[in-house]
Amino acid sequence: MVNAIELKKGMIFSQDGKLMRVLKSNHHKPGKGNTVMQMDLRDVRAGSMIHKTMRPSEKVELVEVAKKGAQYLYSEGDNYIFMDTTTYEQYEITKDQLDDDALYLMPNIEVQLEFTDDGELIGIELPATVTMKVAETQPEIKGATAAGGGKPATMETGLVVTVPDFINEGDELVINTQEGTYKSRA
Repeated sequence: MVNAIELKKGMIFSQDGKLMRVLKSNHHKPGKGNTVMQMDLRDVRAGSMIHKTMRPSEKVELVEVAKKGAQYLYSEGDNYIFMDTTTYEQYEITKDQLDDDALYLMPNIEVQLEFTDDGELIGIELPATVTMKVAETQPEIKGATAAGGGKPATMETGLVVTVPDFINEGDELVINTQEGTYKSRA
């Protein structure tokens, strides 16, 4: 059992017989009254999104998740195919289960498959960073520095990231998968 204030993005807990994955967690202090945790959650099995407010001291039961190394192979319609790197067994995950994580999947990327105690595949854990190529962005602005406001860039998977003004189409960038932000040039 952990307090709600300790929940971070990616953690999975059990509540009312459902497995809930934390997509976003925010500690909110209103001007008047008690502090609360505002969270965006996804029901792992049903795929539905829920916005929930909890007291920071409210207890939830974390679910133990077994992880297995795997490599992303390809997508087929709304299904994504992964291969266990030790047994070469293939696993299929739906786009609904992956949600925004699908935008970080590049062929041959190494991920961790997440399984419940009863062997049910419930999702993936991405590496901390991925390297992607810029597919589309505005032209470079002469004299721009990294301290500028930035501009949107669409990566090869469709992910849109705010990047510094000096980034061009075709540049390879390191992207933080936890926050979906530009980290550096590759």
